[in-house]
Amino acid sequence: MDGSRQTGWQLFGVLKPCAHGAAKYGIDPGQWQAHMCGLCLGLRDGHGQLARAATNTDAIVLSVLTEAQAGQGARTMAAPCPLRGMKRASVVSASAPGVQLAATASLLLGAAKIGDHVDDGDASVLARGPMRRVSKAWAVSAQRQADLIGLDVRPMLAAIASQSALEARAVSADAVAVHENPPSAPAITLDELTGPTQLCAATLFGHTATLAGRPENVAALQEIGRHVGRIAHLADAIEDLERDRVRGRFNPLEATGTGMPRAYELLRESESRIREAAVEAELDQLPTVRWALLDPLASLLRRLGRGLGIAVGHACRNSATAQQQSPYEFPSPPEQRPNPPGPFRAAGQVFGVYCTGMAFCFDHTNPCTGERKDAWGKHCNDCCGWCDCCSSCADCCGDGCCCDGCCCDCNC
Repeated sequence: MDGSRQTGWQLFGVLKPCAHGAAKYGIDPGQWQAHMCGLCLGLRDGHGQLARAATNTDAIVLSVLTEAQAGQGARTMAAPCPLRGMKRASVVSASAPGVQLAATASLLLGAAKIGDHVDDGDASVLARGPMRRVSKAWAVSAQRQADLIGLDVRPMLAAIASQSALEARAVSADAVAVHENPPSAPAITLDELTGPTQLCAATLFGHTATLAGRPENVAALQEIGRHVGRIAHLADAIEDLERDRVRGRFNPLEATGTGMPRAYELLRESESRIREAAVEAELDQLPTVRWALLDPLASLLRRLGRGLGIAVGHACRNSATAQQQSPYEFPSPPEQRPNPPGPFRAAGQVFGVYCTGMAFCFDHTNPCTGERKDAWGKHCNDCCGWCDCCSSCADCCGDGCCCDGCCCDCNC
């Protein structure tokens, strides 16, 4: 695809629970780090030190959801770690079913992401061989890990492999449509392009119920997962649209002629369906599900709505400046494509930043693309930066506006 692909394999980038919101539900906000540390250690112990680089901070929601349905599982004392300021901590056991599911997801999606970077030409020629070997090794490790928890990953692997063909079909159809007058309807739909992401998320979410011994929840969580996957892919496409245009990369919205109003409408539809499924299965009665799943999705839609110029929430958000902006428009500054680091520098970043946990603490360079990334933990305990009508989170919650969908993304 000559560097033009955008596959959206960051499935769980949309799920970021807030420490402030945990208190509202009587939840210890340290639970998130306990699950994250359990996942990181599980990857290290089961698949080697390098596998820690596959840690997907938001795949942790699978572990959290599993425990929410089954009850709190075993904890173990972890050794000092830079991520925790060289302190010991009680973390979820690496043998916990939810952690093993999260490890499977991290390895599977990590393998797909590395493969995408190699296929897109984002890595130097010398780095491509080693990166392909890591991708294949992680895919094999994911299958081995999945076997331990009774999860068949073959449909997910097939779905991931099909993404390239779907995008190639969309690009080909778009090229043909340029010469048609009037242009014909897209040969591929947006739902088809997001289908692999939906299938993977549905499979992984549904298996949390199986591992928790709650078969009655499987169908609801599969439906929830399918729409989380759709939201993740669409949110990624919305936020990357201008960057993709500048860089000449594939974007599903551009490929299908989907406008921003329709894209946001689809996000709202999916969030509504997630809440309906949660109510039907009474999952909304579990505080952890509300904190780790439902609230972060609501926050994401508010943030995207603001970025699109869509008025959401309380009237205090509708400033004169926002009203003067044209809806559904993104700024389009020119952007230089970063240069990926060489093989030796990339290896140093993987071992020195990812494998040690320093990526959680410090801003760093992505060893595959050369892009600067925020520290993973930068916003874990400070999510009130989005407040634009109240001076602090406490003020926001004090008059209740935060609780009806206004002010900040902390949902407190």
